[in-house]
Amino acid sequence: MRRNLYWLSDEQWRQIEPHLPQDVRGKARVDDRRVISGILHVIKSGCRWCDCPPEYGPRTTIYNRFVRWAERGVWERLFRELAARGRSTQTQMIDATHVKAHR
Repeated sequence: MRRNLYWLSDEQWRQIEPHLPQDVRGKARVDDRRVISGILHVIKSGCRWCDCPPEYGPRTTIYNRFVRWAERGVWERLFRELAARGRSTQTQMIDATHVKAHR
């Protein structure tokens, strides 16, 4: 397995899982944790959906899950729920809009 892949930790998954849709119709969904890790990998790395590593599963599954959940507002609700809990002590962000880069 490649070393540069992103996988959700057990703690991260424990916080996310209760907020995922439970209304599965038809075939059961494939492993949510693997697919969401793939979605986050694409977002973090900036790669194209078609370049998503095969370890996360079929790229069409990863893309379709992202798009369908976006249309249903799943990502928005998940973000709001997690953000309402307060600041993460593991993640720090810097607003670089005022930082100037010199050659």
